[in-house]
Amino acid sequence: MLKPRSTPTRELVNLDGVWRFAIDSRVGDRPWTALLDTPLEAAVPASYNDLFVDAEIRDHVGWVYYQRSVRVPRGWANERILLRFDAATHAAKVYVNDDLVGEHIGGYTPFDIDLTDTISAGEEFRLTVAVSGDLTNETIPPGKIEVGMDGRKKQVYFHDFYNYAGLARSVWLHSEPLSRVTDVTVVTGFEGATGSVDYRVETDGTGEVAVRLSDAAGVVVAQGSGPRGTLEVADVTLWKPGAAYLYELTVELHDAGSVVDSYPVAVGVRTVEVRGHEFLINGQPFYFTGFGKHEDTAVRGKGHDNAFLVHDFQLLEWAGANSFRTSHYPYAEEVLDFADRHGIVVIDETAAVGLNMGVVGGMSGTPPFPTFSEQYAGAATQAAHAQHIRELITRDKNHPSVVMWCIANEPASNEEGALEYFTPLVELARELDPTRPLTYALVMFATFQNDKIVDLFDVVSMNRYYGWYITPGDLTTAEQYLQGDIQGWVDRTGKPIIMSEYGADTQPGVHSVWDQPWTEEYQASFLEMYHRVFDRFPQFVGEQVWNFADFATSNGIHRVEGNKKGVFTRDRKPKAAAWALRKRWRGLEGRKPGSDGE
Repeated sequence: MLKPRSTPTRELVNLDGVWRFAIDSRVGDRPWTALLDTPLEAAVPASYNDLFVDAEIRDHVGWVYYQRSVRVPRGWANERILLRFDAATHAAKVYVNDDLVGEHIGGYTPFDIDLTDTISAGEEFRLTVAVSGDLTNETIPPGKIEVGMDGRKKQVYFHDFYNYAGLARSVWLHSEPLSRVTDVTVVTGFEGATGSVDYRVETDGTGEVAVRLSDAAGVVVAQGSGPRGTLEVADVTLWKPGAAYLYELTVELHDAGSVVDSYPVAVGVRTVEVRGHEFLINGQPFYFTGFGKHEDTAVRGKGHDNAFLVHDFQLLEWAGANSFRTSHYPYAEEVLDFADRHGIVVIDETAAVGLNMGVVGGMSGTPPFPTFSEQYAGAATQAAHAQHIRELITRDKNHPSVVMWCIANEPASNEEGALEYFTPLVELARELDPTRPLTYALVMFATFQNDKIVDLFDVVSMNRYYGWYITPGDLTTAEQYLQGDIQGWVDRTGKPIIMSEYGADTQPGVHSVWDQPWTEEYQASFLEMYHRVFDRFPQFVGEQVWNFADFATSNGIHRVEGNKKGVFTRDRKPKAAAWALRKRWRGLEGRKPGSDGE
């Protein structure tokens, strides 16, 4: 699905702002058929949970309603008219005036609704969007809804970040020509100094496809025609980590001598490959340094914010990080666009977090019932998971910053049924994109001895917390556990290994001369121990600390104002560990694979 853009043949109107807002228990039946009877207004984009001081709204289970009026530009006659939602967490029903015009399930990927036959240019209409944050065993991520003794519904979920809901990303009204480009797929490569851009264009309507590739200065360097082909780029400038270079592929649809549609795609020429125990970008070994992140800020929840986007990338650069993982869901497209432009490497992850009943069993890892069963992750869950993979790869396939797909975080890959559950999903991901490696993030319970699915994947991504959840405060014993764990995966797989999560909760301002958990000194010592172990293994290709910044979680008593494993506070102040990481990662430049000159 192409992101709406303003081009010579397309226009868009941003619908962000303040919308009327109500929860379903406070409005009558069919509230979309009139103005919402509510005193409340909610910001878009933003999660609604933290906007209000009303606990009933924050903890609401069920549907909420957003509403505003929209006027279609007069000049859009004889155009296709569409509504675009960059995300609605986790399900949406969209009404124009009194009528349901579209639905979508999945909280972190976009969807379009075609209004061409519903409204007309110059017309004003009432737009109502019903959004549900409910999670069940048939959603991704999964969860369950319980009813308490007082009759209230309560959302239970099996992941450790707050279940923010609402319209957390932008909403657009946009136009497209009646004959139009509907999709573009780009695959790049190079041989010596000559780059290649394989393209495939899908269209609807009549017309002939023509393409041209321009360099960063706007000079056309290659041209082609037809719905698919290969463009050669002499003296190509490659897209590299830390040194982004983008070409622009302009795709046009010509009919009767006129351009009836035009759409631009940013292109970074680069290759990605796993060879033995190495992860290669442009044929050179690459070493990941960075974080697992979250889309999480005060008041906005998961609402996209460009100010935080810019500042977070500044902090990544300050720390010497070259990468991050979109834990645990696809991030806003603006984030990937920014990474493309600034040379930050991305591991792009689906929203499949919480597929693990062992987590419910606590650190024993003993599930109350099998994860991969109709009680929990059954056929319906698998189908929803497949749809998430389709929508993620369809949306993000052309981003040069995206070098690997992560199709699940901490699934119960040690349980029976895991292989049968994941095999068709891996096959689907490889069919959709055969060019990028695949991984999943290993939970602590999944060891090199009992994991059942690692052979399906290209890279071993480990989430490990020795020294925190296991042997807390005892880094000497934790180091022995970590050393043996990594060695086991090296011996079993021979594949590249990345530590996709490791970290310790830290309350800023708490200090101790001893290895005392929750202190800033302990967090720094914890990371130092892990790094000492990493450096013993040539098979190790990266380290992504959990987490970039503190973030909101559920109301569990083991959390105080959320998860405090961030090396930055939630408002982006550095803890001692941030300075320690800056020293290490900037010191790795020129020594670890993937740095300039190697």
